[in-house]
Amino acid sequence: MKLKRLLLFLSILNFFSLPALFAQEAKTIISGKIVTGAEQQPVEFATVMIADPIEKKPITGVTTSVDGSFNVTTTATEFYIEISFIGFETKTINDFEINDGKVALGTIDLAENATALNEIEIRAEKSKTEFKLDKRVFNVGKDLSSTGMSALEVLNNVPSVQVNIEGVISLRGSSGVQILINGKPSVLATDQGALGTITADMLESVEVITNPSAKYDAEGTSGIINIVMKKEEKKGINGSVTLNTGYPNNHSIGLSVNRRTEKFNLFSQLGYGHRTFPGINKTMNMDLMNNTTVESDGDSEKNETFYNVILGADYHLNKYNIFSLTGNFAYEFEKEYSNSNFNFLDASQTLISAWNRDEKTEATNPKYQYDFQYQKTFKNKKEHVLLFSAQGNFFGKEQSSIFDNTPISGTPNESVQQTRTDFVNATYTYKLDYTNPISDKFTLESGAQYVFSDVSNDYAVQDLEDGEWIENSDLTNIFDFDQRVLGIYSTLAYKNEEWGVKLGLRMENTEVETLLEQTDERNTKDYANLFPTIHTSYKFTEFISIQAGYSRRIFRPRMWDLNPFFNIRNNFNIRTGNPDLLPEFTDSYEITAINEFENISFNFGIYHRYTTDVIERITEFQDNVSITRPENIGTNRSTGLEFNTKYSPFESLTLNGDFNYNYFIRKGYNESTPFDFNASQWSAKLNMRWKLPAQFELELIGNYQSSYKTVQSVMADNYFGDLGLRKKLMKGKTIFNVSIKDIFATRRMESETDQTNFYLYNYHRRGRFITVGVSYGFGKGEAMEFSGQKRF
Repeated sequence: MKLKRLLLFLSILNFFSLPALFAQEAKTIISGKIVTGAEQQPVEFATVMIADPIEKKPITGVTTSVDGSFNVTTTATEFYIEISFIGFETKTINDFEINDGKVALGTIDLAENATALNEIEIRAEKSKTEFKLDKRVFNVGKDLSSTGMSALEVLNNVPSVQVNIEGVISLRGSSGVQILINGKPSVLATDQGALGTITADMLESVEVITNPSAKYDAEGTSGIINIVMKKEEKKGINGSVTLNTGYPNNHSIGLSVNRRTEKFNLFSQLGYGHRTFPGINKTMNMDLMNNTTVESDGDSEKNETFYNVILGADYHLNKYNIFSLTGNFAYEFEKEYSNSNFNFLDASQTLISAWNRDEKTEATNPKYQYDFQYQKTFKNKKEHVLLFSAQGNFFGKEQSSIFDNTPISGTPNESVQQTRTDFVNATYTYKLDYTNPISDKFTLESGAQYVFSDVSNDYAVQDLEDGEWIENSDLTNIFDFDQRVLGIYSTLAYKNEEWGVKLGLRMENTEVETLLEQTDERNTKDYANLFPTIHTSYKFTEFISIQAGYSRRIFRPRMWDLNPFFNIRNNFNIRTGNPDLLPEFTDSYEITAINEFENISFNFGIYHRYTTDVIERITEFQDNVSITRPENIGTNRSTGLEFNTKYSPFESLTLNGDFNYNYFIRKGYNESTPFDFNASQWSAKLNMRWKLPAQFELELIGNYQSSYKTVQSVMADNYFGDLGLRKKLMKGKTIFNVSIKDIFATRRMESETDQTNFYLYNYHRRGRFITVGVSYGFGKGEAMEFSGQKRF
């Protein structure tokens, strides 16, 4: 009953908010599907114009969707239909019948225009953000301010997504998010540094799925973010070359080339880059029992040099069978420096001692992956598909650090330490998906996935004593982490013109084993869980629809959550893992109203999440040293509102807005200490994209994240802005970009932990980044602009 009342409330709200849109005029709905070629491939983003036959001027229009279909409404009584797409002959339709207010054009075949194929033209562009029933799609190529960015930085401009200054990704304020690449788990998606080797010009789009169906992994309590890599499909030789430079060091060069024939599609991406990330750091540890203080103030600099190579091929055995093989190799060199001055103060704030701590770190990170895929399309329907894929990922890190404490005054605090890390992560994924549209209204999906990960972290600390390096056995160990996840799912969907429902059930069995080799401590877990899902939608009009969904999700502790040996970068603020952690489970409910009109679209949603065995980082304090490790702390109930909109008041200006608010209730305790509290947080983003004269485009992005409370700390609010400017040259063949990231250098991470016996303060800030880039497109494409046709 409550759900029905909520549905009724949202529908009434939508109807009353835009009454002018429901004028009682006779409407005609024109529908059809655009295809081309012998294989009848759908044409995405073709322009369908409804025009006045006397004045020869447009009345309204629309672009085709991914499957080439379109649906457009007009109140005009006299009109003709014109269909166009770059490289194809424009088709004009004057002869059609109107039956019960509908014009059904069926399948329309566009013929190639040989002359146009040899010319460079500017075609219709994808909007930056597309609102779809089951997800939102952020088209990276249209984000001007992403010039020179890594994939990790691009995510921060995506609606509902936040990335803090340390690289932690959250969705709707929750960090329990699953990151996929091309719809599959990837080691590149689980390591923050690895995401840094993927540059913005290698990305096609980012998909945000807040309430996934059973077809997707159950991993990720707040949802899924899927990063889609570019892969060209236009015939002939096509490609682009991109060059970026910036301050502080942000230099990269990328080359993308593909060749498509009737049988083969060969594609490649090559990238090289060098980046510098400066930082300012401040910390304070106060022992409130003894009234002593340790404070530090310093700066840091991280330098990354990376190489990235992607090679792949699609083989079209025939129109029903396609084989794909892709390989990716990346190599990264890291050099990191930090220098901080430490002061130790007594109860009267008198300086007792001071020293300087200097760090030098070097690391190499090899990464590679392969991805084999076979797709079979059955002859009865193109939606009847069997898809098999096998993927292997490897990520390694060899890192060494040296820490030198030099006395400045007072009591000597002189020591020299060095650390060594040998880290190896191998992950293999096997996946089988079967989709069968058993009738026009019913679709069955089923499949299975097996993912196993083998991770080892060899960590050693040595102290310099009398000129010799002596291993510190208390801080040295090898930690092994093995995880196996088998998932089996099935979904059944029903859909008619107005209403649809999709039911799903997924079963996952998880086996986890960890081992501390020095002490031979083993921790084994084996558990199976069911993850039901239900999604439903109802279309009130061509413009307004509503959808609701439920899913059960899981967050499994990862290697760094479990590993009890972390680092000693600041030996007064130590972070460790907890091998006894249990997984989080979340029941997620969501209802969303979707409104799409000619120049405005917006989503308004209400969601609720109930999470058990919540993982939180708990800090203990002794002798001015804070030790933070994750613990399972009770339950969390989070209720939120989300609003997304895209508005084009006129053709040259587009505004995208994103607002999220959630209120949460925490219940729990740790070692008899209660952690019950209520709090809220909110975030907002506003993007303005303005097409200026002379083919200039300007983009401004503003971000704000409110302060919020955790079980022990308060995180400060955060606000920053980005700017991008683009100029098209040579009829769109060359594009010049300028971006300024964090224009006012306000982005920071700041927290306070005020407890009964201790107080902690942490501050970290990075400055402004300015990048200039140019890209050149050759073949049949434009610079940095890729085909909207279907990818296999």
